[in-house]
Parts: sequence; structure tokens; C-alpha cells
Amino acid sequence: MTRSEGATAPASQTLSRGIRILEVLADAREPLTIDELAARLEVHRSVAYRLLRTLEDHGLVARDSTGRVQLGARIAALAAGVAHDLQAEALPELTAIANELGMTCFLAVLDRDECITLASVEPRHAVATVAQRPGARHSITVGAPSKAILSTLSPAEWPVEVDERLRAEIAECAQRGYATSHDEVIPTVQAISVPLRLRGGQRPAAIAVVHVSSPADPAAIAARLARSAAAIGEALGG
Repeated sequence: MTRSEGATAPASQTLSRGIRILEVLADAREPLTIDELAARLEVHRSVAYRLLRTLEDHGLVARDSTGRVQLGARIAALAAGVAHDLQAEALPELTAIANELGMTCFLAVLDRDECITLASVEPRHAVATVAQRPGARHSITVGAPSKAILSTLSPAEWPVEVDERLRAEIAECAQRGYATSHDEVIPTVQAISVPLRLRGGQRPAAIAVVHVSSPADPAAIAARLARSAAAIGEALGG
């Protein structure tokens, strides 16, 4: 097959729908019924069922005692292979930050026009924390990690059009070294994030903390994040 033929070949609808099921389940905050999945995919229940059976055979989805569907354990094994070195270096730092600050700390990367959580650590002894699940994703135009990531790129490298308000926030992040957000991704949730500068060829990244109550000194939290970001970058040859 020539390159031009490969470029114009139709995508596999079945594969696309199977991937979409995994995305829907990753975004869901609880297991879903087959009917709910079929509705979100806009397909007949029998089509959703056949797709689920194949995914289930590969361990990518699982059903609970009520028959509801959730992501399977095999997903975690696959995810561990994504940016393995980055995750291995970041996890100890994320853990230290989470336990020191009592806030969930996570690593996010740019993926096309989205910001995706690659790894997340909740504090060990906190009474209540904000969950930030690995695999969670949102538009690169919202959230503190998104601003931190975009601050490391030139406007020509931004994957989407950016309005003047966001452009100003990105410029502020580039100047002071960190970004903040409030109610942009999850209602009532705030975030502080710093860029994670890595060597060439790796996707732009950021580390962040999420919390509900306002911190006394966002700049001090950002400084703590920046120390870990520098340590991770240095360990990876950044």
C-alpha cells in the first residue's frame, strides 16, 4: 500500500466505536449499563453488546455483579507502558507533594487538543480530597495544567484557537511560572500547576495539585511544584 492509499483508507468504524466505549467509561464516575453505553454511542444495544464482549475478552472492560460495565484491569497494565520513564520519575515526586500539602497531585500531558492526566496521587492521611483519575481528559483551553502546558509553546504550536482572555492567562503563567484555575474543569475545584519541561521529542507536560478550599499562598505551592518539576526534568535529561 502506498502512503497516499493509506492516507485515504477509511477508518474502521468497529475499532472507532470500541475505542469510544473505553473513552466513555473513562469519563464516567460510575459503572454504566449496556443501554447507557449504547445511548452515548448512538448505536443499537446489540451493537454495543458485541463490542463489549470483544473488549471483555481482552480484559479491557469488566462487568460488576449487577451487569454494569467499567474499565477492566488490563487498562492499567496498558497505561503503565505509556511514557513509562516519565511516570516512573514523576510518581515519587507526586507522592511527596500530595502528602506534604494534603492535596491530590497529578501529572498531565498534551494529547492533540486535550489535556490528559497520566498519573495521580492522593494524600495518605487527608480526610477529604479531590479525585483526579488517570486517563481523565478535557480541552486544552481549560484548567491550570492546560495553561501551564501552553505557556511552554509558541502560539504557532498551540493546537487550537485561543481567545484573548486565555491568551492573557497563558502569558501571565509564562511570566510568573505557574497557572491557576477555579471552576474550569470541575465545579468548586481549584488547581495550581507548573510546566514540566522535558527534553525534545516528549509531549509537553505539567504537574498540578487540585483542592477545594483556597490555599493561603498559591505562589508557595507553585514553588514546591516547581522544585519537583525541575527534579523530574533533570532525571530525564531535561
